[in-house]
Amino acid sequence: SYVLPIRKSDGPKNMNSNYEYLATRRKKSMFLDDIRENYKVLKNSLVNSRIAILGAAGSIGSSVVKNILKFNPRSVVLIDINENNLVEIVRDLRSSSNISVPQDFSALPIAFGSIEMKRYFIETKPFNYILNLCAIKHVRSEKNIYSLIRMVDTNILYLYEFLEFLPYKCEKVFSVSTDKATNPSNLMGASKLIMENILFLYSHNQPTSTARFANVAFSDGSLPFGFLKRIEKKQPIAAPIDVKRFFITHEEAGQLCLLSCVSGENRDVFFPKLQKDLHELTFSEIAVRLLEHLGYEPYECSSEVEAKKKSSELIQNKKWPCFFFKSDTTGEKEYEEFFEDSDELDLNRYNNIGIIKKAKKTVDEVKIKNFIEFAYKAKMNNSITKNDYVREFKKIVPKLTHIEKGRNLDQKM
Repeated sequence: SYVLPIRKSDGPKNMNSNYEYLATRRKKSMFLDDIRENYKVLKNSLVNSRIAILGAAGSIGSSVVKNILKFNPRSVVLIDINENNLVEIVRDLRSSSNISVPQDFSALPIAFGSIEMKRYFIETKPFNYILNLCAIKHVRSEKNIYSLIRMVDTNILYLYEFLEFLPYKCEKVFSVSTDKATNPSNLMGASKLIMENILFLYSHNQPTSTARFANVAFSDGSLPFGFLKRIEKKQPIAAPIDVKRFFITHEEAGQLCLLSCVSGENRDVFFPKLQKDLHELTFSEIAVRLLEHLGYEPYECSSEVEAKKKSSELIQNKKWPCFFFKSDTTGEKEYEEFFEDSDELDLNRYNNIGIIKKAKKTVDEVKIKNFIEFAYKAKMNNSITKNDYVREFKKIVPKLTHIEKGRNLDQKM
């Protein structure tokens, strides 16, 4: 069940093929051996457990759900504000021949951080494991004060509030992080680094863990996913040529979260053992691979205007208009990394997973509380600007290298 099938296509009409291999160059999960070696631990831990998954209807959340259900837990609750996606994942689970849904199963279209979610956790039986996959993951979401406020809410404040009111101690609270939390160059990555620190702050009374991801290939809203949408709509493709990224599959993302949550120790930060240069690709390289896989010849244009103007003619002749460019938007980082030189690492416990050990590191509680106080007050204070947020972020994340370039991804094709 961990093999990733690649089906050939004679054109963009077949948008249901699994294209992850084009970005990862792997035909099976890189964590397959780690799952097998830890199968008994996972099975024994999950089979009689109650599990709540927040953000269950997203790309990563739905993969986490499917990986967890393979171990036949006693009770599973899916929580996500996206009602349509939540309905679809329930239909998918109920219709799958290789997935067993427990009798005690429910799906709730409620929001992380809402009053109704707080009431739900107070009034229901305790959960053994709680996994939070809710996140604002796009760098473009920090483009103005309004979307930045929502990013801080989702990535920081809601988790803080949740750990504050959680009325019992469970075996583990997991919250997903990102590779962009390492030496962050944008506020999104810095928000996730603060999120990690909040987990560590509460880890003395409530065991916690997290995982720093590579990019999930063709996940909802990602640029490769956008390539599929552009092809479906017969529109040109645009991508940077100088931004390299690591990619993992949806299944690998779910497995990484599962292993961190269930078999990880308190305060562990999991990350995939991906090697610079060997596993990295630029977005333009993925675009070319995808088009060639679909039987089209990439045709490089000199501008967005040219690409749009020539679209119909080129596509009719089995060529696809592409505009490849050097990145010039705020928050972009040329390459990604998972740990700093000063981090204490465990690279031996798993075959293809590394662990940042946070057990010996202290968290500056005063700085965290000061930032949280600022974030609450800033919401309705119209004198607070994005620059004020940057200043406060740097107080708690001094390595933040945020540079405002005056351009964001919404201004590009």
